[in-house]
Amino acid sequence: MPDGFSAGDTAFVLISAALVMVMTPGLAFFYGGMVRAKSTLNMLAMSFLSLGIVSVLWVLYGYSLSFGPDAFGGLIGNLDFLGMRGIGLNELTGTIPITAFALFQLMFAIITPALISGAIADRAKFAAWGLFIALWVSVVYFPVAHWVFFVDGGNGGWLGDRNGVIDFAGGTAVHINAGVAGLALCLVLGKRVGFKKDPMRPHSLPLVMLGSGLLWFGWFGFNAGSALAANGVAAMAAVNTQVATGAALVGWLVYEKLKHGAFTTLGAASGAVAGLVAITPACGSVSPLGAVAIGLVAGAACAAAVSLKYRWGFDDSLDVVGVHAVGGAIGSLLIGLFATGGVGQTAKGLFYGGGWDQLGKQALGVAAVGAYSFVMSWLLAKAVDITVGFRVSEEVEVAGIDQAEHAESAYDFSAVGAGLARALPGLAAATPKPTEKPTETTPEKAAQKTEVDA
Repeated sequence: MPDGFSAGDTAFVLISAALVMVMTPGLAFFYGGMVRAKSTLNMLAMSFLSLGIVSVLWVLYGYSLSFGPDAFGGLIGNLDFLGMRGIGLNELTGTIPITAFALFQLMFAIITPALISGAIADRAKFAAWGLFIALWVSVVYFPVAHWVFFVDGGNGGWLGDRNGVIDFAGGTAVHINAGVAGLALCLVLGKRVGFKKDPMRPHSLPLVMLGSGLLWFGWFGFNAGSALAANGVAAMAAVNTQVATGAALVGWLVYEKLKHGAFTTLGAASGAVAGLVAITPACGSVSPLGAVAIGLVAGAACAAAVSLKYRWGFDDSLDVVGVHAVGGAIGSLLIGLFATGGVGQTAKGLFYGGGWDQLGKQALGVAAVGAYSFVMSWLLAKAVDITVGFRVSEEVEVAGIDQAEHAESAYDFSAVGAGLARALPGLAAATPKPTEKPTETTPEKAAQKTEVDA
């Protein structure tokens, strides 16, 4: 290997890439537990489909558009690396091979459209969703990744490299991008049948907790790995990730208790994810105390934001807008307040003597990515809807999308029914027959019988 190569840094980034890959199945479980039982497999499959489609497109042209030499004013990469050609095994990005960097960034590209799927749970055609993934990553994610992540000495992406917007691990490119796209898709597909009328509670909170735990675990690769080296910045990013997530979990639960009177497991899982989202752009810029503050704000704010869908009338099935768009915006903006200038970069926030300059830059990043993502996502979703139809029929939605789209079901309820049927004869034989003698009935006994029947 050439001078400057680090085996330790390379191993760290490869392991981080594997951790980020685990986040997509973790997201599948998180979303899969939050939907009703009849939509479980569809929700899992929507995330796994992203693993397939984006992996192929990344090799064909995605890496080149995202991280190829700039082709037009910091907006998009050129096509020098089509098919990943022209990248030598010994070429480095920093201290690691370019191929290791490309693999790590691929995992970001995979999970971003998977995040969107939660906004349209229960009602999207699977083939139409696959078409949307291919279009969306090509038109939205790859260019935005270039804006935010591509660094070339001031000649790279127009947001990160040219205008100083700080996004350490994807608050804008991943979370605001996906959250705002989710809002656009909600508006195109419309509300679920029975929205605000029928109970649509999570069918498996244990799956939700399992999914959030896998996300939390994998997020250390997501954030710390973005240092691209096994160094102090990576260590600080990992510490900030942990403490911000814990603070957000507490913040969500406190808000939930004050507002609704209970600490729910769904709230704990959602609060943890909100904290992970919010600290993502800031983990390489703030101190642990700043991370705690960001987590507390994000936990309470995202808990409040998820109720906006009922007030404003858009059906964001699994709170993608309230958690990812709002959480990503909070984390990105608060860099302008809490950046210390002494972690992974020199820019300082308002509370550390930096004035309002960095906050203005962060607001530019939030606004630019949010506006571009919403407009393009709406247009792409509308195009898919007009050409192939994006939404399943009402009959399919009511009966259950798993059977219609996948010819499977997550749970074999027939086995439960058969077992009950086999047990019934035995139960009937063991049940004492009523006596012929009438029993005395009093108001007190009648009331007791009513309670027992109920």
